[in-house]
Amino acid sequence: MTTPGPFTLRSQRLGCLPVVSFFLTRMGLAEHLRTYLPAADARLRLAPATVIEVLVRNIVAGHRPVYALGEWAAGYEPAVLGLGSGETELLNDDRVGRTLDRLFDSDRASLITTTVLGVMRGFGIETTQLHNDSTTVTVTGNYPDADGRDRGGQPTPAIRQGHNKDFRPDLKQLLFILTISADGAVPIAYRVADGNTVDDVTHVPTWDELCALVGRPDFLYVADSKLCSKQAMGHIHSHGGRFVTIVPHGRREDTWFRDWAQTHAPAWTEARRAPGARHSDPDRIWRTFQAPAPSMDGYRVIWVHSSSKAARDAQARAARIEAGLAAIEAVQARLASPKTRIKTQVAAEQTASTALQAAGATRWVGFTITETTEIAHRQENRGRPGAQTRYRRTEKTVFTITATIHADKVAYDAVTDGCFPLITNDTAMTAADVLAAYHYQPNLERRNHLLKGPQEVAPVYLETAHRIEALLLCHFLAMLTEALIEREIRTSMSNQGLAGIPLYPELRNCPAPTAPRILEIFNDIQRHQLIDHDGQIVQTFEPELTDLQQQVLDLLHIPTNVYNSTEAQ
Repeated sequence: MTTPGPFTLRSQRLGCLPVVSFFLTRMGLAEHLRTYLPAADARLRLAPATVIEVLVRNIVAGHRPVYALGEWAAGYEPAVLGLGSGETELLNDDRVGRTLDRLFDSDRASLITTTVLGVMRGFGIETTQLHNDSTTVTVTGNYPDADGRDRGGQPTPAIRQGHNKDFRPDLKQLLFILTISADGAVPIAYRVADGNTVDDVTHVPTWDELCALVGRPDFLYVADSKLCSKQAMGHIHSHGGRFVTIVPHGRREDTWFRDWAQTHAPAWTEARRAPGARHSDPDRIWRTFQAPAPSMDGYRVIWVHSSSKAARDAQARAARIEAGLAAIEAVQARLASPKTRIKTQVAAEQTASTALQAAGATRWVGFTITETTEIAHRQENRGRPGAQTRYRRTEKTVFTITATIHADKVAYDAVTDGCFPLITNDTAMTAADVLAAYHYQPNLERRNHLLKGPQEVAPVYLETAHRIEALLLCHFLAMLTEALIEREIRTSMSNQGLAGIPLYPELRNCPAPTAPRILEIFNDIQRHQLIDHDGQIVQTFEPELTDLQQQVLDLLHIPTNVYNSTEAQ
């Protein structure tokens, strides 16, 4: 914007990047990247470590595709991106792509390990309890060359179709396996596996890598039901590790207890109580009970009864029964309609069974098909009927279907509504401790949501599998940065006794700030400079922070001069 006279007002965006840069500096990321991504070629106009740092900042601050990285960076002051004057123009997609090649070819395992260990020491991350889960990264396109072939002696991930957790079985994918600490849900390890890899086989190599990372095997490893296999649990147990997982439905330990509970009353002990979701709702209560018999492998089985889950189970079953009854009524309508009439009993049975299966009500709703014969008389010839008119007798088979509810199965299932089994090899933890450990698992799901939501990992605009894997490393580093921001502010709020800060619209209270929301309040911050006709800076107008922005910086232990001094960047 030009002002009257020979002066020009130049505005450059700072946004949330000073906050992000502060944490990247605490992580020592620039140093680690320079160690493992050296600028060996003097002809490079931008060091690979610098490009990767910009890419990580981009993912944290508002993800844009790789081909638009330069366009995104152009609106910011170069210093907050770690760039010098004029270097923003060098961020084209070709240079970024070749940098991703270098990142893949580097010693990525050592880079991750060095960075994570530094974070553990610098931020005091506790690793006595770790949580693992996987999600899929869906890609669009055929990727015929992404078949797992080696590049420079390193295997590339095979992009395959598999069990897609985004409910897109038509698309190919990669498997992203993430482990976080129970201390602030900080990511400490990740792996990229072939798209058709099943979760069951990932836990043994993941656990072995975690042992090497934290330097001991006795941490508590928490994962979903795919961990509940003889091989995975046996491997952890035999090597001195501890685990907690949930027993999948239908496994022997699960069916035994549900049968046992029909004639026995478990001695439930209250383990946790929390207010209801709404003020009018009753408290949510979790009770625990250790099964009288161990698992078939000799591990403890802790049964949990959740009052809110019990209500959901009953409601879900009632809804499926209603849907099943409606499905049978629809079949009866087809049987009665002359246009859509089902003509054989076998066809009627198949139609009814398919309808119940689609409604998810096969267990509780059955049906009975009754066959009757309708007799009709029709005169043989045309004309007005009289005393001599002859009639022909016709018979037609008619089917009627009637729904039946299996009351015995409904009653059987109602006994264990709200119940689910946890299994562990730890003999010292109380049942309440086992439940508390498993209750932290949703924090890992939120990290996966961060990957697919604010970080927008998909769709992927890269043509080669090895560049995609290198980009996923950048996403991991971005996720680590955001987790540290969240942990820092929540810890400060807890230490200061703050129940929340007004981050939500209309200054509504936010009890558990997330990194995207924290960074969002800094998005519009700019620095303005008055430039004379010779291009010299006459005056700099530093940004004025709001009270909320200042409060957040204080809670994050970030000095104000990150926004008030170019040199501080």
